[in-house]
Amino acid sequence: MLLERCCTKASEVAEAFEFGAGRVELCERLGIGGVTPSAENIAASVAVGIPVNVLIRPRGGSFVYSEQEILEMLSGIRLCRELGANGIVTGALNPDGSICVETMRRLMAEAREGERRLEVTFHRAFDECRNPLDSMERIISLGCDRILTSGQEPTAPEGCRLIASLVRESAGRIIIMPGSGVTPENLEWLAARTGATEFHGTKLCRKSGPASGPVAY
Repeated sequence: MLLERCCTKASEVAEAFEFGAGRVELCERLGIGGVTPSAENIAASVAVGIPVNVLIRPRGGSFVYSEQEILEMLSGIRLCRELGANGIVTGALNPDGSICVETMRRLMAEAREGERRLEVTFHRAFDECRNPLDSMERIISLGCDRILTSGQEPTAPEGCRLIASLVRESAGRIIIMPGSGVTPENLEWLAARTGATEFHGTKLCRKSGPASGPVAY
């Protein structure tokens, strides 16, 4: 089981590393759902030594982006590669709620450029998609590594039925990672109900040592 903690600064990344998180998602301004962090924040967080996946999102609000915003996202991906990030977390939709395949292809191409291929997580824009199973297939065809989702409900426990269906239908072709409302108290229950093996949370980690269970801090 891999636990990913959402962090907004290097000190939180260091704390997650200390308590055994397997990876972090780095962003800023969680109050509006998160945006791309500064270069200084990325560099300091990467220096901690834990895999850092960086949110690529130019603003809060919808996931329908203008050409200028897409260019900004492409620049952010290049910066992540230069600073040694492990991957990116991103997503783009059309106004009708379908996956914006054209935009995602551009973002994916930038993430896969050169020798340092960045991991790509399609974020919770997925939870606003129409037809989630079809959307998952489109995301798989794009080559994304995982989908972060609450099962199109406010929290992952509430959306566990859809999450389980996504895990089953994906058949190992992509990682389905539950996020939102994942806590130490419901982690094992959620794993059993969904079959997921990676989990995302703002204060989710695991203490080192085989006898230790998941803890929040």
